[in-house]
Amino acid sequence: MQSFRKPLRPGHNCLRLRAIELHGDRCQRRHASTAAAIASATPADQTIHTVTPIARFPPTQPPSHKPPEFRKSQLLRSYASLLRSSPLILLFQHNNIRSTEWMALRREIAVALRKLEESRASEAGTDLDTTISSGIKLHILQTGIFAAALRIVEFYHPEQQQQQQQQQQQHHHHPSSPPPPLLPSTSTSPSPFPDANDPQLPSSTPLPNATPSPADPTFTHTLSRHAHDAVVAAHRPHRPRRAQHQQPQTHGLEPLLSGPLCALAFPSLSPAHLAVLIRLLAPAPPRFPAPRRREQPGYHDPAVQAAVQKLLLLGARVEGRALDGAGVEWVGGMEGGLEGLRGRLVGLLQGVGMGLVGALDGAGRAVYGVMEGRRRMLDEEQNATGSEGQKEDGA
Repeated sequence: MQSFRKPLRPGHNCLRLRAIELHGDRCQRRHASTAAAIASATPADQTIHTVTPIARFPPTQPPSHKPPEFRKSQLLRSYASLLRSSPLILLFQHNNIRSTEWMALRREIAVALRKLEESRASEAGTDLDTTISSGIKLHILQTGIFAAALRIVEFYHPEQQQQQQQQQQQHHHHPSSPPPPLLPSTSTSPSPFPDANDPQLPSSTPLPNATPSPADPTFTHTLSRHAHDAVVAAHRPHRPRRAQHQQPQTHGLEPLLSGPLCALAFPSLSPAHLAVLIRLLAPAPPRFPAPRRREQPGYHDPAVQAAVQKLLLLGARVEGRALDGAGVEWVGGMEGGLEGLRGRLVGLLQGVGMGLVGALDGAGRAVYGVMEGRRRMLDEEQNATGSEGQKEDGA
């Protein structure tokens, strides 16, 4: 059989030549990129020296003992911040208060504080200042998490612990010999950690915020392992066999931290604002009577009254100290607030000073009187002896 080939088209050879040229260009580019990569390889001197370590943890996101992505951890942080920033916190127990009752109660709190600020501004003749009233907030608490945050705030003080460690290190080292260097470093910085920008620093050198362990002593935030260990040590202290029985540390509010709780936080210690809110949330006549219908008609709404009946004042935390209901009423009953208390204290000190000056002056006058009487007696005796001598001479 005779085989017939398919006739070639006129431009078929041109297409084949073009494909061969494109393939050659690709090969040339590939070889050129390989040569450039070889030329730009890391020099030999850079392979000998180690690379400076890089911080693995940013300062805004340090490692935590508790997982920070959980809601419990964030509640713990917020409660600790609330305790550190609020010098006065009232603790209430609430029993099945509805959401509408909470809304009505917060509304009346805002109205009462607004009236107080307006009356104070009109009496003083100044502009309206809502700095304190705008910072007073009512918080519904998770009791267990709030108790943990309170233990951290009370028992964990990283600044004091660092000072104690420094004092112990200075006490152990001989005063004449210089302390040994913490880490081998050529840096002259007074910091205990070496300079991270030193090119001769080995990559295995521990740096702050660069070690993968959460036990780094530079991490002292609320969720750190050091805070957890400090709270555990305060709650369950180490008891050696032959040592005396050690009691766990307490902050005074342990009996109150049970059941459903809410906290009324104050940005500053103001007895006037405290008295208004005691009258509103925990009235105790005749010293703290509830507001009348003419003064605050919204307070007598059924929702507000139902919420007030379900609230029970347990105590307070004032400047780091635990107070019961009587102590809260004493703070709220200060006449004139802190200014009146300062005035009474100044008057008391002035009275004590004046009494001391009067006592010293009286004693000085008494001594002066005794000495003056003795001088007169001696003068009289001398005059009498002189006159008798004159008479004898004349005789």
